Amino acid sequence: MTAASLHGGLMASPWVVRWTRALPAGRRVLDLACGSGRHLRWLAAQGQHVTGVDRDAAALEDLAAACPQAELITADIESGPWPLEGRTFDVVIVTNYLWSPLLPAILDCVAPDGRLIYETFALGNQTVGKPSNPDFLLRPGELLDAVRGAGGGWRVLGYEDGTLETPLRFVQRIAAVHEANPGAAASAGPPRYPL
Repeated sequence: MTAASLHGGLMASPWVVRWTRALPAGRRVLDLACGSGRHLRWLAAQGQHVTGVDRDAAALEDLAAACPQAELITADIESGPWPLEGRTFDVVIVTNYLWSPLLPAILDCVAPDGRLIYETFALGNQTVGKPSNPDFLLRPGELLDAVRGAGGGWRVLGYEDGTLETPLRFVQRIAAVHEANPGAAASAGPPRYPL
């Protein structure tokens, strides 16, 4: 299956594909606010153990039929209790979703040596379409600030803040590793993370 394969009529984000394509099979992956599950389906096909969270029970019901091996959790993460308390994942993916007060909880879900892959709309998007509510648009540098402020040895692998075409939209995206041993002995060499 190629990175451009369709899942439920939707292609996986090139940003998500870039930062997950070299993952060994069997990783625990969380797709938060997964919707129809385009990333969850793609990663399940790659042999990952996938968990999806969304408030849309109908979307999760369709996803359960298409991806029966997935753990699916129906939850309103903005106004209900956090459904992942105490759980960590090797990879946490969030796309096209933002509720800034949840950023610390999302970062807490990334296991040591785990990866955060986040891509969503940023300020400026209100000039070209939806979402246009500033509560759902990242402020300049917000993802970088969240990772840097989390403590515990985060390494940013990639970050972009700009526009994408077709359709035109303003986005921010980050890929970061929650290093288990930040500042490991220099003689061991720097850690390597597949691009």
